[in-house]
Amino acid sequence: MSFITQEQILKVLVGFNPWWNTEKIPDNLTRPVKRLAFYEAKKIFYHPQIRREIILSGPRRVGKTTIMYQMMEELIETVSSKQILYVSFDHPMLKLSNIGEIIDVFENNISSNTDELYLFFDEIQYAPDWDTWLKTLYDQHPQYKILATGSASPIISTKMAESGVGRWTQIKVPTLSFYEYIELLDIERPKLPLGIKPTSLAQLTTKELADLMISLKPLQRHFHNYLLIGGFPEIALTDDISFAQKIIREDVVDKVIKRDIVSLFNVRNVAEFEKIFLYLCMTSSNILVQDTIAKEVGVTRQTISNYIELLEQANLIYSSRPLDLSGKKILKSKPKIYLADPAIRNAVLMLGEEVLTDPLEMGIIIETAVYKHIHTFFYKQQLEICYFRDAKTQKEIDVIVSFPIGRILIEVKYRQNSTISENEAIVQWANDPKTKGAIIVTKNDDDYGITKHTTTTPVIRIPAFAFLYLLGNAEKEGYANQK
Repeated sequence: MSFITQEQILKVLVGFNPWWNTEKIPDNLTRPVKRLAFYEAKKIFYHPQIRREIILSGPRRVGKTTIMYQMMEELIETVSSKQILYVSFDHPMLKLSNIGEIIDVFENNISSNTDELYLFFDEIQYAPDWDTWLKTLYDQHPQYKILATGSASPIISTKMAESGVGRWTQIKVPTLSFYEYIELLDIERPKLPLGIKPTSLAQLTTKELADLMISLKPLQRHFHNYLLIGGFPEIALTDDISFAQKIIREDVVDKVIKRDIVSLFNVRNVAEFEKIFLYLCMTSSNILVQDTIAKEVGVTRQTISNYIELLEQANLIYSSRPLDLSGKKILKSKPKIYLADPAIRNAVLMLGEEVLTDPLEMGIIIETAVYKHIHTFFYKQQLEICYFRDAKTQKEIDVIVSFPIGRILIEVKYRQNSTISENEAIVQWANDPKTKGAIIVTKNDDDYGITKHTTTTPVIRIPAFAFLYLLGNAEKEGYANQK
């Protein structure tokens, strides 16, 4: 027997779904700019042959709920508003009700067309037996279309393996790319040649490359603010950096660590967990030595390993494994850990605008941003994104994207002088036939062009802001081509 009555459930649902009376999604719930994940979700949601329930996962505050409202805004133009149900299971009362009870209330009191319903479930991991209900709805109601969100990816991934195979598609929603940030600010964007991307710059003439960089240069003035707080749509537009960072700490980090992970995975020592995450923030982009953290925090190596896995699946960090000289991934080795967004690291460590003049900190921030953009760009292709470091010579390559037939090399040199020698690993690897692209990410807007090294694959220097923008533009172009 349910703890709450149908009347109480209905009252909550009416509050969540004002369009049942107004026939319109409130303007304050949607945004004119759509995340790239919106287009991916829309393609699957309306796919004519393949039916899937969709779960949007990602950090808090990245716009998963907004994507839902944008989907509903388009949907309401073609179907009755009373066929659309939105539910947030973050609501304390609805945590006491299962999905079946909520749909019964909806069907018995609101919807006149119970055969074709559009169901939007927010923070679904808090709904009792949600995975069983999604399986049941998929199997028994083929006309239903379902879009859900979940901030607790470990739970979603586990349940997907058990009940969701062939029924659900998980779409990861990352923090904003630099391209999306510029789009959100409604800044005039340069018209770029079709098909342009960082790896194609080596094929441009000197004049073509110069013209491209001149067209991108006005965007650079917005780059530092993006690095400080720009990864989260709701706060990206503010000039109040300290308040924005407070929101990130409270809503993105604290809620995940102190509520989501603790309640869903029975983490007993929250203070211990917080210490480990703080350590990872301080060492983002560095190789992780688990024994060192275990000694400093006073826990076992296995505990460190378990916590890192939870943080990665909770969308707060990324993990990069090393490659050996033959290009094979080394599984039993030390990973590099990156924060999911530079803004998270800055917020947790309370790094304000003064960090922009600190070369060491900026190197960490830029490498974190580069890895995040690369990971986002290639995640659908499920490629290996790794690093290389020779233990004897200490030669390294920060990011390596490994394809079945080749690889792309990225080295971050965010400093006044980005000159590299013939002995650098990226130059040596650029002579390998498997290398399809070699990029040095630089600091200054005039630090671009092919290096003077004679290599099989040209090594090209690209300023960080231009590299990230071009990557985001290529990603947007890729989605546009799928429409």
